[in-house]
Amino acid sequence: VTVIQTRNSATNTHIVVLAAGQGARMKSSLPKVLHTVAGLPIIVHVLRAIEPLKASSIAMVVGHKAGLVEDALANRASIQFVHQEPQLGTGHGLLQTESLLAGATGTLLLLAGDVPLVRPSTLRDLLETHRGAAAGLTVLTANESRPYGYGRILRRNGQLIGIVEERDATDKQRKIREINSGIYAFELTPLFDSLKQLAAENEQGEYYLPDIVSIYQRLNLPVGTLTLEDADEIKGINSQGELAEVNAIVRQGKNEELMAAGVTIDNPASTFVDVDVTVGPDTVLHPGVILEGQTRIGAACEIHSGSRIVDSTLEDGVTIQNHCVITGSRIAKGARIGPFAHLRPESDIGAEVKIGNFVEIKKAAIGAGTKASHLAYLGDATIGQKVNVGAGTIICNYDGTKKHQTVIEDGAFIGSDSQLIAPVTVGKGAYVASGSSITDDVPAGALAVARGRQVNKPGWADKKRS
Repeated sequence: VTVIQTRNSATNTHIVVLAAGQGARMKSSLPKVLHTVAGLPIIVHVLRAIEPLKASSIAMVVGHKAGLVEDALANRASIQFVHQEPQLGTGHGLLQTESLLAGATGTLLLLAGDVPLVRPSTLRDLLETHRGAAAGLTVLTANESRPYGYGRILRRNGQLIGIVEERDATDKQRKIREINSGIYAFELTPLFDSLKQLAAENEQGEYYLPDIVSIYQRLNLPVGTLTLEDADEIKGINSQGELAEVNAIVRQGKNEELMAAGVTIDNPASTFVDVDVTVGPDTVLHPGVILEGQTRIGAACEIHSGSRIVDSTLEDGVTIQNHCVITGSRIAKGARIGPFAHLRPESDIGAEVKIGNFVEIKKAAIGAGTKASHLAYLGDATIGQKVNVGAGTIICNYDGTKKHQTVIEDGAFIGSDSQLIAPVTVGKGAYVASGSSITDDVPAGALAVARGRQVNKPGWADKKRS
């Protein structure tokens, strides 16, 4: 009998994440773990779940398109990547970490990279259950009403005696509702010697990690389980349908969190809010609103249907009318945007600004109280306070080679259908006459007129008709 010492290893936890599989059922060229759930790659959800555990080491087993996975996680210096080539199953994948963990002691927590709903508290409970029982192996399980695709937990007199994969299960075993989550706690001492005893005696010719249960029992190593009440938490993603299902679960949870904090969401089913988005109380989200990335919405804002906001900050009291697209921008207190406005990256909109329908802004700062109410393009510009930008105004910022800056100072008035050909400055309080093409700086307080003089020819139309 091997005695497992675990009670003094509470701070000596090592984590391995298996992320080498192709995910063939996704029918995608992108590695499965890089598909997104509510704005974050699946694998990032998993990594966030393990962060609070303060592990001594974190290893990730990669294989299929490993370079893409490593690049996506390049900013996470604590992860050590281990390559599995070829991919011969979960047991084979874990075995690849042997050299990395040589000499390590304590508990190893193993989980797959495709379980984005798992909670840190659940992983902590698994480790505590494992250590409290002085087990060699503890398996996290759940009861699932639709267990198709999962390994089934086999018990005798309540005790775990094995795990059988769906493909290899008998008809009777497929009726079992208790499933294997693919999340395990192991004591490191006997682990790798036991892994080397796995055999690829299955339809796929792979080394299945669940087969280690029978090996541990043969070696008289204690084996236990922890059963979850919420099977959704260990829901893995193996197809586009399952990806959509998990997305729906996460988005519903996010909406419930926002509503509990005082946000009004007219129709949660059609409102998509990424997990890292924050929204202040008394803000109203109408149907069809999409908030993505690191977006920050203040209090008492109103965002109307069909608008999409990405990586942007809205201060308190901002109104976004229908069907606006806002990316990488900042909008100050009390501004009104849209409908049908497009704010491209590095747009900085001042307080009480009005940006109306079919106005596009790109890399421009708009001062407080300025109005651009319709049909304008304002790019690479600094526009002062209380400027009026008439309908049809275009800032011509590109000369075919590079972009140039335009400056419109406080209180200027830009008449409709004007073109400001950069680089150019319109001075404080200056006027630009409608229909002008401005190529030179306009002094403060001046009127600039740059258009053809109107000529009327009496009787010309009558002669034309005759």
